[in-house]
Amino acid sequence: MARRKRSQSEDLFDVEEKILEVDAVEEMEGAFLEYAYSVIYSRALPDARDGLKPVQRRILFGMHELGLRPDKAHVKCSRVVGEVMGKYHPHGDQAIYDAMVRMAQPFTMRLPLVDGHGNFGSLDDGPAASRYTEARMAPAALLMTGSLDESTVDYVPNYDDQLFQPDVLPAAFPNLLVNGATGIAVGMATNMPPHNLVEVIGAARHLIANPQADLEALMRFVPGPDLPLGGRIVGLDGIREAYETGRGSFRTRATARIENVTPRKKGIVVTDLPYLVGPEKVIEKVKQLAQSKKLQGISDIIDLTDRTKGLHLVIEIKTGFNPEAVLEQLYKLTPMEESFGINNVALVEGQPRTLGLKELLGVYVDFRTEVVRRRTEHRLGRKKDRLHIVEGRLLAILDIDEVIQLIRASDDAAAAKTRLMQVFDLSTTQADDILGIPLRQLTKFSRIELESERDELEREIEALEAILADEQLLLKVVSDELAEVAQQHGTPRRTVLLESDGTGASSAAAAGAATGSKASGMDLEVADDPCRVLLSSTGLLARAGADEPGVGGNRAKHDVITSQVSTTARGEIGLLTSAGRVVKLSVVELPALPPSAGAPNLSGGAPVSAFVDLPPGEQVLGLCSLTGEGMGLALGTRDGVVKRVNPDYPVNRDSFEVISLKEGDAVVGARELVTGEEEFVFVTSDAQLLRFAASLVRPQGRSGGGIAGVKLGSGARVVSFGAVDTGVENAVVTVAGAAGALPGTQTGTVKVTDLWAYPTKGRATGGVRCHRLLKGEDQLILAWAGAAPPRAASANGVAVDLPETGDKRDGSGMPAPAPIAAVG
Repeated sequence: MARRKRSQSEDLFDVEEKILEVDAVEEMEGAFLEYAYSVIYSRALPDARDGLKPVQRRILFGMHELGLRPDKAHVKCSRVVGEVMGKYHPHGDQAIYDAMVRMAQPFTMRLPLVDGHGNFGSLDDGPAASRYTEARMAPAALLMTGSLDESTVDYVPNYDDQLFQPDVLPAAFPNLLVNGATGIAVGMATNMPPHNLVEVIGAARHLIANPQADLEALMRFVPGPDLPLGGRIVGLDGIREAYETGRGSFRTRATARIENVTPRKKGIVVTDLPYLVGPEKVIEKVKQLAQSKKLQGISDIIDLTDRTKGLHLVIEIKTGFNPEAVLEQLYKLTPMEESFGINNVALVEGQPRTLGLKELLGVYVDFRTEVVRRRTEHRLGRKKDRLHIVEGRLLAILDIDEVIQLIRASDDAAAAKTRLMQVFDLSTTQADDILGIPLRQLTKFSRIELESERDELEREIEALEAILADEQLLLKVVSDELAEVAQQHGTPRRTVLLESDGTGASSAAAAGAATGSKASGMDLEVADDPCRVLLSSTGLLARAGADEPGVGGNRAKHDVITSQVSTTARGEIGLLTSAGRVVKLSVVELPALPPSAGAPNLSGGAPVSAFVDLPPGEQVLGLCSLTGEGMGLALGTRDGVVKRVNPDYPVNRDSFEVISLKEGDAVVGARELVTGEEEFVFVTSDAQLLRFAASLVRPQGRSGGGIAGVKLGSGARVVSFGAVDTGVENAVVTVAGAAGALPGTQTGTVKVTDLWAYPTKGRATGGVRCHRLLKGEDQLILAWAGAAPPRAASANGVAVDLPETGDKRDGSGMPAPAPIAAVG
């Protein structure tokens, strides 16, 4: 009997019977957990290995697949967005474009990964639409995607299982620390500031060489964040806490200086703002506070920012108000000082973790080591495959006549292949390759080329196998590659780190400015009292009281003092530069250090760049008085010239030359003479020290070119010149290293010797040896002579311990615990 066909209503009835009842609370909990998991792992948090969130990684991979290298033309951003959205990132185009814009903004990223062309926004305004902007990969992006085709990372399916995408990028530099990250997930968030590439790589290489290194050792390389637009970070305790626990905070402060905007009016010039704070936000807040009478003493605020000189805000101060007090209120009430909360949350092996500095570096070093290992294995396999082919070709060329005869006698290609394998004992791959060789390659010259290629392949295979067999050699490859990245892409530190605020105005002065006191507030003016101006090894300037204890001790909590001069608070001093110039500077503009029981804390100072604009390559070497008293200046140059300058300085010039330098020469040391009975000390790169009396050098006018000071050996140069007082204890510090090493990364060997161990000699002679160079050392990279005891500091201002003073003048040095940048 035939079965009756079921009606549509009966089918619908059966479907409705299969509906399951679920608890709404359980369903919502399950759905929310899935959503939270997706946001945490697939959208908001970066991976600790390459420092990228999934959308950023997919953008770089999409641009890599499109071939948008830095040497290619820019393409429309909408094309890149469409490529990424269609193939890899199943979210909205605006989310992709926003992430792409952030990677192209130089004020957001310390090392931008996208090279943008067009309006990519500013600190106050958003970018143009993606159809109006163009982009391509920045040079740093090639470091992120390099060696993707060498099996260095795993690939995973895309969202629809049609294509494959990398689970992580190879990342040839620690991108998470260098560029930072920000993201808000469900129940957790990440907020990491950018850092300096050279400093981070230096710490990573130190961790590779010393796996047991503690946080103190790593912070000698990474003392704090380095923000893209510079500025100042005030207070370092929160940074250390973040580096230790993964959580902390610090304050970012605008860079401002007090200038005469008109002959009778002072103003505050702002050249850097806190991280991600735009000038319009500051202007709006200042105007709002001025209108509400909460901030008094400001007559106008002018934005003179342009592409030539960058950010330039001028805040004019009303007559009768103390500019330093107004500046302190601006820091307190406006976005000119902001707090940044560090929360180092990143994915490690698929799990969100809060990481300190050592953990972040450790995860990256382990990952990069695995990448280099896999790349080496891939290259080894390819080299072996090629060697196998080359060996087969050599067999064929040696018996070429028999090979040709065998092929001609074969019925077809398959038979020829079989007979080749039997007669010459070849593999299938070798036989296929020989059958495909063009006749033009079967020449005598081709045989020579193949033999050369075979020998080269054998050497390369041996080197690759050695790397895989020796873990230390593998780590050395990782370290050397990091050093090369730092050398090619590193830039100097932009952000100044201050342990204290370094403000000169007191709280009472601030209160007077805030309430608008005029005549009664004149006591807020800085008195013209005696003081000393100090210069630190990291270029910080400050003024301290003349009777401040510890000023002569050359020991500071954050830095070492390399030069100091006595003056008055309203006087002027000179900055001696490597170009042989003296630049005048008003002392009252310098931040005043608070009284201390011990040595002055120079981290409360301000950088030289906040007061004078020097051409690229010119740096400040020391300080001098402009009163015309004393015995003038003593200068020593790189080419061995010495000069004493008469103290007849011009009165109405902001800067003037004190020596006529030959082309290619530069001043390496300078000091103001007090008695004229001092001694000059030259130290050269080939470890020669010359010491002679200052009286052997006749004083000259400012236009003079000096006279011969030290006789240089072939290829040598002067690394240090100084003038030391007689009758006191003096020491010589020498640091030896390799000439080809990356500056600031080699520690070298350091030696401290009593100056009196070196005999005096005549001017323009060659001196005596002062340091015995060890294997791997070919020159002195730094030297210093001055009053004992000497103190050393790294490029970040962190103190470096020196060995005990000895009397062996030509002995070798001891390994330095960290790279030494200056001695004072």
